[in-house]
Amino acid sequence: MSDDTVILRPFRADDIDWLVERHGTLYAEAEGFDATFAPLVNDILVNFQNNHDPARERGWIAVRGEHRLGSIFCVALSPTMAKLRLFLIVPEARGQRLGQRLLDACLNFARDTGYRGLSLWTHESHRAACALYEKNGFVLTASKPVESFGQKLIEQSWEITF
Repeated sequence: MSDDTVILRPFRADDIDWLVERHGTLYAEAEGFDATFAPLVNDILVNFQNNHDPARERGWIAVRGEHRLGSIFCVALSPTMAKLRLFLIVPEARGQRLGQRLLDACLNFARDTGYRGLSLWTHESHRAACALYEKNGFVLTASKPVESFGQKLIEQSWEITF
């Protein structure tokens, strides 16, 4: 593998600090999220690290050499439904089809694991991600105005069935 090759590797405990920092910083810069967002990401990751079922739940980190570029997680929502979480691509890695690669890994894992569908929660302002979800067969199932992380947002729920 050359240093410019992007690979998707399994999430490790030493990714937690990076993921918390990147989510907190990037969402603050792009959307003005306040300091309540990073602790939520931390809680999600610590819970995943301590309690996930490796047979039914997985996280991937996109890396180029030693540099982390993004993440995606598939977690159990019910025996038949999974949830996509913590989908992130750092700005310098956007526009290189990495989002599609990460989403494919998550979708394929969910299908192969026997889930009948995958849901996710996001905000309307994440236009590129929402376009990617729609292109891959997700359907917008709910949309509502909320105040979260110090911002007025339009919260969205998306779902795909297999």
